[in-house]
Amino acid sequence: MTWLTWRQYRLQGLIAALVLAAFATVMLVTGFQMAAQWHTLLAGCAASGTCGTLRQGGGAPLGGVLGHDFAILSMLAPVLFGMLVGAPLIAHEFEARTSDFAWAQSVTRTRWLAVKVGWVLLAAAIWGGVIAALVTWWSGPRNAAFADAFQVNYFDQQGLAPVAYSVFATALGIAAGAVLRRTLPAIAIVIGGFLGMRLWISQDLRMHFMTPVTTYYGVAANFNPPAGSITVGGGLIDKAGQLVTGPLGNVMIDGVPSTSLPAACQRLIPASASGPGGPSNATVNAVLGCLQKAGYRQFLSDQPMSRYWAFQGIETGIYLAVAAALIAVTFYAVRRKD
Repeated sequence: MTWLTWRQYRLQGLIAALVLAAFATVMLVTGFQMAAQWHTLLAGCAASGTCGTLRQGGGAPLGGVLGHDFAILSMLAPVLFGMLVGAPLIAHEFEARTSDFAWAQSVTRTRWLAVKVGWVLLAAAIWGGVIAALVTWWSGPRNAAFADAFQVNYFDQQGLAPVAYSVFATALGIAAGAVLRRTLPAIAIVIGGFLGMRLWISQDLRMHFMTPVTTYYGVAANFNPPAGSITVGGGLIDKAGQLVTGPLGNVMIDGVPSTSLPAACQRLIPASASGPGGPSNATVNAVLGCLQKAGYRQFLSDQPMSRYWAFQGIETGIYLAVAAALIAVTFYAVRRKD
């Protein structure tokens, strides 16, 4: 079965290897160029003592356009593998009626499916792993300069998660093909299901993997979370710990409608503050001082950069668990009696 699987997918394997080779060439060439640029910038700022403010590559973009484009395109690599390899794996067997011949041999359906699915999922993991390793290495100078590896899209390009994305997309294609028994509908399921899953987790679920770190501080103070952290929420709370909210009014004090503030603090706001110029700095400072005396505080909730690898592990586990469930559906669909 292993030899037969190789014979069936040797062309796809060759194409995948060529694509990986081209991708690796671009990332390595542009990556070495960006690394050299970064080391030059570090040497320059070390001599001038300005490394603490080095954020934008010394005022110039860090890295070339081609490398950035390929790093972004890498996020489509998992769905590409799922479409071209996962979706036809079983659906094409049904469409070509070769499944009738394959299942009439001494090899059972379970063994036939286990070998084919096992090798294809391994190939998907290697495909995603190689691409993720290249992008992670390429992004090293950018991560050091901007500390943005935890941000949406950058998080999705690096680390362990892209490997799980690739396995998930391939498993989704295999399961869709087994259930629908048609390649084109299975490809559509891969595209829609993969994008939907990615958007749901990255936009709604990811920032709730772990309880955010919440910091409380005075209403007149400023607080900046550690570099690379992601802000989840924040605002103003009263002395009872209740979030201060309300309909937007004509006057906003530090992002809070004046109508939601204590009456004593509202009286400090002159009528002129509702004009186009808004409240003056003196008015804002007076209101903030009033809120401070009334026991009001600000808070900020964030996910610190130190949780990056924990989040990578959690997201990888979610995608692999869903992929395992999809493969279970595949075995059920193939083993059932027609």
